Amino acid sequence: MEKFISNWLVVKHMEMENKWVTKGNFSDLQDWKNPEISSESENSDVFGSFKVEALKKSVEEIHEMILSRERLSRKIHEEGESLKSEIKGYLAENERMQIAPSDPSREKDSLRHKKIEISELQMNEKISCWKDVALLKKELREYERELLEKEERAKAFQKILNGDENGI
Repeated sequence: MEKFISNWLVVKHMEMENKWVTKGNFSDLQDWKNPEISSESENSDVFGSFKVEALKKSVEEIHEMILSRERLSRKIHEEGESLKSEIKGYLAENERMQIAPSDPSREKDSLRHKKIEISELQMNEKISCWKDVALLKKELREYERELLEKEERAKAFQKILNGDENGI
């Protein structure tokens, strides 16, 4: 008889809970969150967002480094062209005037050699710039890939958390 009464109490208790849930009181349970789970997920969300923000900042900095390296290369090239045009102008001017009777051909050869050196420096700068930009772009791709992975993980983690919260 005692077992019957305890079973009857359990059944009545379950019936009361079902009535309470079906009458609309379940909405109170939907808003309830386990403080341990929510604080843990908030901490991991904050920690994850710090990583994502750091990666975004790194990506921006690498973009800036690429642009500044390309600007520097253009500036060096322009200055080289300016020097070469000055040398060319000086040589053209000396062709007409023949100021130095000592050895003008030696001076002309020296200036022509300087033009060649400037051209070599410009070519080396183009190659160095290309290498630097290639390395920066490689690093940029790595950071972008890592950023994408972190963002996808965060989205998946949020879906899991939201799915668990909705399932309570």
